[in-house]
Amino acid sequence: MSLLVLVGWTATAVGTVLGIPQLVRTARTRNVEGLSLIGWQAILAINLGWTAHGIRIGQAPQIVASALSLIATVPILHILSRQLGRRTIPAFVPGLALAAAMIGVDQFLGSAAYGLFAIIPGVIAIGGQSVELVRAPHVRGVSTASLLLGALNQTLWAIWSVMLQDSGSMIAILATSVLVVFNVVWYFLRRLGLRAFFAPTLESMPLTAGLAAPR
Repeated sequence: MSLLVLVGWTATAVGTVLGIPQLVRTARTRNVEGLSLIGWQAILAINLGWTAHGIRIGQAPQIVASALSLIATVPILHILSRQLGRRTIPAFVPGLALAAAMIGVDQFLGSAAYGLFAIIPGVIAIGGQSVELVRAPHVRGVSTASLLLGALNQTLWAIWSVMLQDSGSMIAILATSVLVVFNVVWYFLRRLGLRAFFAPTLESMPLTAGLAAPR
């Protein structure tokens, strides 16, 4: 087994399970404090877009990791939208539309163009989570395990993309790595007592967002 294959399948294993701790926490507590609806909509697009890209370039690790990630992404997005008082089907539409755009760019403009375009959902997903970590009154709905596994997964895929020399993968993954590091650092600062910045007022928060009991 080559080193490229080993790294790819290790990243696949991590990517497949990284959403599970967040799903378990969200399903058990219904606490969505610190989670980003926009971020999870973008993650849905990422799962679908990278599954299609993996199929196009014939890389099984990318296909398996992205496709199986939907097992966690879909129910998390469903629960999150319900807890925020949103209808489920409309909550899925932005992610599906963005995924269709990603697939279209990949098919008609090639891997490099896809890599540049794929930065958009990556930044939305990670940046959306960054915003919530900064402004949410509490971050008790965020799974520490999923956050750390996400950082490990990002590192592994960055290594894999450099080894593979696939321009699309390298551009998208490396460009979002800074935000991943920020999220991990800021999350632990919040858990250590750092206050929220630009927190929403009570009047602007959905009534269902604060129904979950603190954990």
